[in-house]
Amino acid sequence: MDGGSNVSVDSSLSCARCGKPADLQCPKCLELKLPRESASFCTQECFKASWNSHKTVHLKSKLSRLTASTPDEQNSAALNDDWLYCLKKGQARTSKLPNFDWTGPLRPYPISSRRVVPASIEKPDWFVDGIPKIEPNSDLQHVVEIKTPEQIERMRETCRIAREVLDAAARVIKPGVTTDEIDEVVHEATIAAGGYPSPLNYHFFPKSCCTSVNEVICHGIPDARRLEDGDIVNVDVTVYYKGVMVILMKHILWGMLMKHLRSLSDAHMSAWRKLFQ
Repeated sequence: MDGGSNVSVDSSLSCARCGKPADLQCPKCLELKLPRESASFCTQECFKASWNSHKTVHLKSKLSRLTASTPDEQNSAALNDDWLYCLKKGQARTSKLPNFDWTGPLRPYPISSRRVVPASIEKPDWFVDGIPKIEPNSDLQHVVEIKTPEQIERMRETCRIAREVLDAAARVIKPGVTTDEIDEVVHEATIAAGGYPSPLNYHFFPKSCCTSVNEVICHGIPDARRLEDGDIVNVDVTVYYKGVMVILMKHILWGMLMKHLRSLSDAHMSAWRKLFQ
């Protein structure tokens, strides 16, 4: 269950449960940009007590997008929920599809707002302003460090978390699922394990993982597009935990692929495996 968010709201707003003056808001409602009147609570106790009924509000918001069938309907439903297209490498948003000389049928879709990270989670230095500072200036860019047993143990812990998060993402991938929903699974699984989803705000990247579909080479931004039968999906998961960062990826083929695409994918995976022989 989400925790209440200490975000100031209008003093005229009342608790959705008891009617008292409210100064807390449901973080999931903030993320989905739902009406504040149904998202305000006076205390954490009221929020927790009403959670079972309140969470249906989030489900209804998702269903409005899931019932859309055509790409235009999916885009329209997302825009109606205040989702926007991403511009300037994550630093800007727009309600209009960006102009580009597209080479295939794939198009960007609107994206949801930035997901909430609890205060209790240890965060990397780019969390606030999007600019990594320690990483580019680290001696590890030039020298090989011999890890201590304690460092190796932290690496093992972080690797385990990243593997579990990637497996959780892979389990939900199927036709009809949006890449934003994959991102939500990655975000929540990472937070639940005590980690930070490293892509979030790294050089202003707006999401918690990368989902690269079909002709997208890498670093695709999760959005409102639903996966289709025959899609090739690459999911990149990066977890920051106890000062260690681990990157994992999974290449997933779904449904019926044209023969030359499957051959291309098989050749790619064969070359990748030889790197580790």
